[in-house]
Amino acid sequence: MAAPSGKHKTPCDCTALRKATRRVSQLYDSALEPCGLRTTQRAILSQIARTGRPPVGELAAALVMDRGALTHNLKPLERDGLVEIRVDPDDRRNRLIALTKAGRAKLAESEPLWQRAQDGFEAAFGAAKSATLRKALEHIVSEEFVAAFAHRD
Repeated sequence: MAAPSGKHKTPCDCTALRKATRRVSQLYDSALEPCGLRTTQRAILSQIARTGRPPVGELAAALVMDRGALTHNLKPLERDGLVEIRVDPDDRRNRLIALTKAGRAKLAESEPLWQRAQDGFEAAFGAAKSATLRKALEHIVSEEFVAAFAHRD
Protein backbone atom coordinates (compact mmCIF):
# COMPACT_ATOMS: atom_id res chain seq x y z
CA MET A 1 0.00 0.00 0.00
CA ALA A 2 1.41 3.38 -0.99
CA ALA A 3 1.91 6.01 1.69
CA PRO A 4 -0.25 9.10 1.31
CA SER A 5 1.67 11.87 -0.40
CA GLY A 6 0.00 14.71 1.50
CA LYS A 7 -0.79 16.34 -1.84
CA HIS A 8 -4.40 16.89 -2.80
CA LYS A 9 -5.97 17.81 -6.11
CA THR A 10 -7.45 20.99 -4.62
CA PRO A 11 -6.91 22.94 -1.40
CA CYS A 12 -9.20 21.91 1.47
CA ASP A 13 -12.26 24.16 1.60
CA CYS A 14 -13.01 23.13 5.18
CA THR A 15 -9.52 24.06 6.39
CA ALA A 16 -9.65 27.39 4.57
CA LEU A 17 -13.07 28.20 6.08
CA ARG A 18 -11.98 27.18 9.59
CA LYS A 19 -8.80 29.26 9.38
CA ALA A 20 -10.76 32.27 8.14
CA THR A 21 -13.37 31.79 10.86
CA ARG A 22 -10.70 31.65 13.56
CA ARG A 23 -9.01 34.81 12.23
CA VAL A 24 -12.25 36.79 11.97
CA SER A 25 -13.33 35.57 15.43
CA GLN A 26 -9.99 36.74 16.87
CA LEU A 27 -10.50 40.19 15.34
CA TYR A 28 -14.10 40.51 16.56
CA ASP A 29 -13.20 39.09 20.00
CA SER A 30 -10.53 41.76 20.31
CA ALA A 31 -13.03 44.46 19.35
CA LEU A 32 -15.59 43.15 21.86
CA GLU A 33 -13.07 42.81 24.70
CA PRO A 34 -14.05 46.10 26.43
CA CYS A 35 -17.57 44.76 27.11
CA GLY A 36 -16.39 41.33 28.27
CA LEU A 37 -18.16 39.29 25.60
CA ARG A 38 -16.70 36.96 23.03
CA THR A 39 -18.04 36.68 19.50
CA THR A 40 -19.91 33.43 20.18
CA GLN A 41 -21.52 34.85 23.32
CA ARG A 42 -22.66 37.97 21.47
CA ALA A 43 -24.09 35.85 18.66
CA ILE A 44 -26.07 33.82 21.20
CA LEU A 45 -27.41 36.94 22.94
CA SER A 46 -28.32 38.49 19.57
CA GLN A 47 -30.19 35.39 18.43
CA ILE A 48 -32.13 35.21 21.69
CA ALA A 49 -33.02 38.91 21.33
CA ARG A 50 -34.33 38.25 17.81
CA THR A 51 -36.41 35.22 18.74
CA GLY A 52 -37.69 35.94 22.25
CA ARG A 53 -37.60 32.84 24.45
CA PRO A 54 -36.38 30.06 22.17
CA PRO A 55 -36.09 26.45 23.29
CA VAL A 56 -32.49 25.20 23.44
CA GLY A 57 -32.96 23.03 20.34
CA GLU A 58 -34.32 25.88 18.21
CA LEU A 59 -31.58 28.22 19.39
CA ALA A 60 -28.92 25.63 18.57
CA ALA A 61 -30.39 25.09 15.10
CA ALA A 62 -30.58 28.83 14.40
CA LEU A 63 -26.91 29.21 15.37
CA VAL A 64 -25.87 26.01 13.53
CA MET A 65 -24.44 24.64 16.80
CA ASP A 66 -24.93 21.27 18.41
CA ARG A 67 -26.90 21.31 21.66
CA GLY A 68 -23.88 20.33 23.75
CA ALA A 69 -21.78 23.21 22.45
CA LEU A 70 -24.65 25.63 22.98
CA THR A 71 -25.22 24.40 26.53
CA HIS A 72 -21.50 24.82 27.24
CA ASN A 73 -21.63 28.40 25.90
CA LEU A 74 -24.82 29.24 27.83
CA LYS A 75 -23.33 28.34 31.24
CA PRO A 76 -21.17 31.47 31.65
CA LEU A 77 -23.98 33.65 30.28
CA GLU A 78 -26.36 32.21 32.86
CA ARG A 79 -23.73 32.44 35.62
CA ASP A 80 -23.17 36.12 34.80
CA GLY A 81 -26.91 36.80 34.87
CA LEU A 82 -27.21 37.59 31.16
CA VAL A 83 -29.62 34.77 30.30
CA GLU A 84 -32.23 32.85 32.21
CA ILE A 85 -32.92 29.18 31.52
CA ARG A 86 -36.33 27.89 32.55
CA VAL A 87 -38.37 24.75 32.07
CA ASP A 88 -40.89 25.12 29.24
CA PRO A 89 -44.33 25.07 30.92
CA ASP A 90 -45.82 23.45 27.79
CA ASP A 91 -43.19 20.70 27.57
CA ARG A 92 -41.17 20.05 30.70
CA ARG A 93 -38.51 18.23 28.65
CA ASN A 94 -37.54 21.53 26.99
CA ARG A 95 -35.67 24.50 28.38
CA LEU A 96 -36.47 28.05 27.26
CA ILE A 97 -33.73 30.66 27.08
CA ALA A 98 -34.43 34.35 27.71
CA LEU A 99 -32.34 37.47 27.98
CA THR A 100 -32.36 39.12 31.37
CA LYS A 101 -32.36 42.88 31.84
CA ALA A 102 -28.58 42.62 32.33
CA GLY A 103 -28.34 40.56 29.13
CA ARG A 104 -30.19 43.19 27.13
CA ALA A 105 -27.93 45.89 28.60
CA LYS A 106 -24.79 43.88 27.78
CA LEU A 107 -25.99 43.33 24.22
CA ALA A 108 -26.64 47.07 23.86
CA GLU A 109 -23.18 47.81 25.29
CA SER A 110 -21.62 45.47 22.74
CA GLU A 111 -23.43 46.99 19.75
CA PRO A 112 -21.04 49.90 18.97
CA LEU A 113 -18.03 47.62 19.51
CA TRP A 114 -19.48 45.01 17.16
CA GLN A 115 -20.34 47.73 14.62
CA ARG A 116 -16.75 48.99 14.74
CA ALA A 117 -15.52 45.43 14.04
CA GLN A 118 -18.06 45.05 11.24
CA ASP A 119 -16.99 48.36 9.71
CA GLY A 120 -13.33 47.35 10.03
CA PHE A 121 -13.97 44.05 8.28
CA GLU A 122 -15.80 45.74 5.42
CA ALA A 123 -13.10 48.42 5.10
CA ALA A 124 -10.35 45.80 4.95
CA PHE A 125 -12.20 43.28 2.76
CA GLY A 126 -14.40 45.60 0.74
CA ALA A 127 -18.12 46.23 1.12
CA ALA A 128 -19.10 44.48 -2.12
CA LYS A 129 -16.91 41.45 -1.40
CA SER A 130 -18.31 41.33 2.15
CA ALA A 131 -21.88 41.24 0.82
CA THR A 132 -20.93 38.50 -1.67
CA LEU A 133 -19.20 36.55 1.10
CA ARG A 134 -22.23 36.78 3.42
CA LYS A 135 -24.50 35.55 0.62
CA ALA A 136 -22.17 32.60 -0.08
CA LEU A 137 -21.92 31.73 3.61
CA GLU A 138 -25.72 31.93 4.02
CA HIS A 139 -25.98 29.39 1.21
CA ILE A 140 -23.39 27.12 2.85
CA VAL A 141 -25.38 26.98 6.11
CA SER A 142 -28.67 26.35 4.28
CA GLU A 143 -30.47 23.02 4.27
CA GLU A 144 -30.38 23.17 0.46
CA PHE A 145 -26.57 23.10 0.55
CA VAL A 146 -26.51 20.29 3.12
CA ALA A 147 -28.83 18.21 0.93
CA ALA A 148 -26.75 18.89 -2.19
CA PHE A 149 -23.55 17.97 -0.33
CA ALA A 150 -25.06 14.72 0.95
CA HIS A 151 -26.44 13.69 -2.47
CA ARG A 152 -23.53 14.55 -4.73
CA ASP A 153 -23.26 11.12 -6.37
